[in-house]
Amino acid sequence: MTLNKLPDLPVTAVLPALEEVLRARGKAVLVAPPGAGKTTLVPLALLGAEWSRKGRIVLLEPRRLAARAAARRMAALLGEEPGRTVGYAMRMERRISADTRILVVTEGVAARMLIDDPGLEDVSAIIFDEFHERSLDGDFALALALDVQGALRPDLRLLVMSATLDGARVAGLLGGAPVLESAGRSFPVDIQYAERPPEMPVEAAVAAAVRRLLNEQSGSILAFLPGQREIARTEALLRDRLPADVDLMPLHGGLDGAAQDAAIRPALPGRRKVVLATSIAETSVTIDGVTAVVDSGLSRLPKYEPGTGLTRLETVRVSRASADQRAGRAGRTAPGTALRLWRKEQTAALPAFTPPEILEADLSGLVLDCAAFGVTDPTKLPFLDPPPAPALKEARTLLETLGALDEAGRLTEEGAAVRRLALPVRLAHMVAVAARTDQAKTAAELAIILSERGLGGNRVDLDERLSRFSTERGPRAQAARALAARLAQMAGGRQDEAPSRAGPLLLHAWPDRVASARGEYGRFVLANGRGGILDPAERLAGERYLVVADLQGQARNARITAAAAISEEELLTGLGHSIETQMETFFDSEKGIVRQRERRRLGAIVLSERTLPPPKGEAADRALLEAVRAHGTGILPWHKETEGLRARLAFLHRTQGAPWPDVSEEALLAQLEEWLLPFLNGEATISAISSRALADGLMALVPYELQRRLDAEAPSHYEAPTGSRVPIRYENGEAILAIRVQELFGLTKHPAIGHGIPLTLELLSPAHRPIQKTRDLPGFWRGSWADVRAEMRGRYPKHVWPEDPAAALPTRRAKPRVK
Repeated sequence: MTLNKLPDLPVTAVLPALEEVLRARGKAVLVAPPGAGKTTLVPLALLGAEWSRKGRIVLLEPRRLAARAAARRMAALLGEEPGRTVGYAMRMERRISADTRILVVTEGVAARMLIDDPGLEDVSAIIFDEFHERSLDGDFALALALDVQGALRPDLRLLVMSATLDGARVAGLLGGAPVLESAGRSFPVDIQYAERPPEMPVEAAVAAAVRRLLNEQSGSILAFLPGQREIARTEALLRDRLPADVDLMPLHGGLDGAAQDAAIRPALPGRRKVVLATSIAETSVTIDGVTAVVDSGLSRLPKYEPGTGLTRLETVRVSRASADQRAGRAGRTAPGTALRLWRKEQTAALPAFTPPEILEADLSGLVLDCAAFGVTDPTKLPFLDPPPAPALKEARTLLETLGALDEAGRLTEEGAAVRRLALPVRLAHMVAVAARTDQAKTAAELAIILSERGLGGNRVDLDERLSRFSTERGPRAQAARALAARLAQMAGGRQDEAPSRAGPLLLHAWPDRVASARGEYGRFVLANGRGGILDPAERLAGERYLVVADLQGQARNARITAAAAISEEELLTGLGHSIETQMETFFDSEKGIVRQRERRRLGAIVLSERTLPPPKGEAADRALLEAVRAHGTGILPWHKETEGLRARLAFLHRTQGAPWPDVSEEALLAQLEEWLLPFLNGEATISAISSRALADGLMALVPYELQRRLDAEAPSHYEAPTGSRVPIRYENGEAILAIRVQELFGLTKHPAIGHGIPLTLELLSPAHRPIQKTRDLPGFWRGSWADVRAEMRGRYPKHVWPEDPAAALPTRRAKPRVK
């Protein structure tokens, strides 16, 4: 192959320099915009390099659609069919022969190649195309390739290519590799804006925009929507409302290869097409004849939640880089138009790039593959963005729970069996375990249905999807069944296995996603604590137990999108070892009694419960202690005397400090074992705690030498000159005496307690209403008494109101009656 036989495209200008850099340095970064021809021309041009004749050139593509399309374009330039000089390999499909010099693979296939054969003796170069998509498999494959190049294959050439990329950053990862830039070839694109009203569904907005552009221009249209569901709804809105010369085609990852290829082929002569696509059509794929793009501005990305072990699809705003890629699709073959369904000024607020998948993904497969590669700590590999520690920890925990890794992080026999199946970890474990009970065939088919969108339909009930999958006759379904058969055989399954139900099998993949019906029809709680909902019209909505394979949405109301029913008997058989029997003690605050119940739980799901008799003896005392700790000392039966004792001790602690004890709420709760527990009587009711027990408990906190001083330092009563014993009230560091003023006549010194601490006097009228508050009784007699006397003697004429109360006799009575 020589350069002069290749088409003249913008990237042609840099091909000689690229070949020389790879010869001399072994690593390079090529930044080339869409339309430059890098995907097609670079691998073909490098076939002529002397170093490339030692082995194949492997081209990595992030998507199967792009891999097939790239292989076919290169084969067509050579006048061949894929499978000769240019071949491809991906899940469920491969075209390759002994003559294949360029092998186009998806990134996941490349990572497994590097792990299973690190020497790569038959490979001369690896090219990472569209690296800006930053898939987890792409990042991992590059990290492995760099490790292999550094340790085993210094002659292995590595080339990273992208349309929108921080070339300097990638070059730094590659040890300062040279960065080459190519011009692009594109036609002008008129970018227009039409904001979608908030109340308008995205499908309706896209359909309206498509109809508008069909009337305004004569080419084909590519419309970007977030997912399959929106594509189907938009298709329904457009199906009967398009001109007669327009063909309507969906394009997403759930379609088989033939349907995807049909969507990207040029329209037939005299016809136009409208392609409704997900982000699968953003890069690597040119749809000939497209002169207009409708961009919803939305994309659906997987978000992994380490705390729940769930990966959910989240609809988000596209990045500016993605928006530019989408718009560029309209200018690949002719001038075009891009209609964005948002305001122009909103573009600046979009994130610059889509977050790398490694920062958002479930890393269990990565950790397992690293262990197979001999690396127990993935952060030791050269990643452009290191994997997050929480996700790594969650992944290790899962793999250790499944028995795939030992405590040192090394691959076990179980882990090797799981990894051999080339499935997501949970699904691979399900198939491996199912093979031991002659259920590998159904388990493998179930795994394929869950990992390949669209097979068996889109119903929530996985048993229904399994049944439909067995009757599907399309090429994709047949390839999927063949793959499932190979997986079952690899796991050790038998060919004559009878069909199995999905629910019990799913227990081996998602034991944490067993769901139990709760409350409202169609609502479930999962064992991991999440909530899930089903449309009440779904047959599964009435089941008591489900195993959930997939949810969408957030928090407590995630929508269950794939699940299977399971009986309680199957649940007990499959997860009996995980079911816990718990004795729960709780306080019935209405009746003031501690109760007990026995609960059988699977995580957050309560399978059964029964009420037990209240505890007795030490168990009852401990239970009451916990009730007080949870509800506060206010639930205790405080009586007037014990409340008074606590107030006196609080007063002394506040005015004199230690060793007088702190009897505040916080302090008493912290010392329940010291003052309350020894005085309980083994009964589980609050009412069984006596006032004497509380008083003795409080006094137990007082050092012995202080107990005899309590009445002197903080007496409970004051003995008035009349002989009355009047209670003293202790509040906020004050000792308060509420007493009728006549009982203090004759006092010339202010009443005090302890070491001369003055009482706060609340002087009362004969009717026990407050008339004055003072901490200086002699001053009161000399001062405001005259005003009080003038007012009170008219109101209470039967009582004594002397002019000089300090010289008068105290009294509790009114004036004697005059006969």
